[in-house]
Amino acid sequence: MATQPSRELETFPNPRPERDYTIRIRIPEFTCLCPKTGQPDFATLLLEYIPEQACVELKSLKLYMWSFRDEGAFHEAVTNEILGDLVSATNPRFMRLTAEFYVRGGIDTTVIAEHRADGWQPPVLVQLP
Repeated sequence: MATQPSRELETFPNPRPERDYTIRIRIPEFTCLCPKTGQPDFATLLLEYIPEQACVELKSLKLYMWSFRDEGAFHEAVTNEILGDLVSATNPRFMRLTAEFYVRGGIDTTVIAEHRADGWQPPVLVQLP
């Protein structure tokens, strides 16, 4: 197979660094393993961020997500690990990762982790009539 999972996150320069704008990436096929049973856990991840100087490149993000497929991880730990790696790679103004894990044993789990750059203030939401 020519393409393999990878923990390397590539970036590219933010085309509009002077502007706060939101990038939303939906990842509906995330998988890892339950660290207790070894059974697969499935989740939909929603990544939302306001870039500073760099944006995450999508193919590298796909290969990065694939790298968790055979790893055991608690939902809380893997969500925070992914957020930490993405923050390290892109140094965004703001980043939120929402991980919605599918039902297992009658329970579903949602984990939300956030990062805010020091001194960054969110823009005021404009309410139109």
